Amino acid sequence: MLTRWLYTLAFYLAVPILLLRLRKRVKKNPAYRERVAERFGLYPPGKPLQGALWFHTVSVGEFLAAKPLIDRIAQSYPNAPILITTMTPTGSERVQQAYSELLASGRIHHVYLPYDLPDALNRFLKRFNPKLLVIMETELWPNMIHFTQRRGVPIIVANARLSEKSAEGYRKILPLFRPMMREVALIAAQSDADGERFVELGLPPRHLQVTGTIKFDMDIKPDTLAAAQALRESWGGSRKVFIAASTHQGEDEQVLEAYLYLRSEVPESLLVLVPRHPERFEDVAKLVEARGLNLSRISQQEPVTPETEVVLGDTMGDLLTLLGASDVAFIGGSLVPV
Repeated sequence: MLTRWLYTLAFYLAVPILLLRLRKRVKKNPAYRERVAERFGLYPPGKPLQGALWFHTVSVGEFLAAKPLIDRIAQSYPNAPILITTMTPTGSERVQQAYSELLASGRIHHVYLPYDLPDALNRFLKRFNPKLLVIMETELWPNMIHFTQRRGVPIIVANARLSEKSAEGYRKILPLFRPMMREVALIAAQSDADGERFVELGLPPRHLQVTGTIKFDMDIKPDTLAAAQALRESWGGSRKVFIAASTHQGEDEQVLEAYLYLRSEVPESLLVLVPRHPERFEDVAKLVEARGLNLSRISQQEPVTPETEVVLGDTMGDLLTLLGASDVAFIGGSLVPV
């Protein structure tokens, strides 16, 4: 209790820093300027929901993994309102694209998750009145967990993962982390190793199930497959296509160096480069151009010709299509610490 109180005090003191950080992000992604009030649990006047099924997905990747589960729950409980929270504008945009009609009809609701402050969370919980919380992967916030569970809401962590590096960090704040583990009803872990780390950090073993990764349950629609095939043909069906997806800062340079070597062995090869964060699109474009490579940007609908060497995936929602059009894939977040 005392540890969480100290954490909360530190969080309140850090609010000015959070706002400065938000302002800094606005320079690269203006969407961070919008709906700031939601981050403090402030909403326009409206009728509170009753018994919402709440899914928290941090950003695009977590939402895409959760979507088949959300769809199944929506079908199984047609009268229950569904609430989806995210923390990034890109995640928010993806939710709005996927559920535009259901959002307009009021079947699904979407807001940003408030900062982990008691007053913001209590306003949020009072407005949406969830009866279930499903957290994707490992987005665990002490006050969110505590105040949600205190209202009698079961908390499930789905597709849960916990690397040894992350576990080591949590061990340093075990007095804060362990109580959260006792407040979670179920953790559905991706692997035995993930599950063992959660138990080591305080999760009662009876609250653990190892279910594998939910991402393998993703349903690829026929129109996505058709779009991938058409895109591949437009690039030249005989070209070897290498995609580097969800790259982080520090990885793009390494990928480009590897591609330059590949070009010496396979001159007709094509690199598709997809940065994880939209605010880095411009910086990555400059990296490509600085190396003298012929660049085509999807956002500008530039044609891919036989002379094109790099395609920059600088749009949202197209990654599955780009992956389907490629021969070999590298997934970022593995060459640099994240």
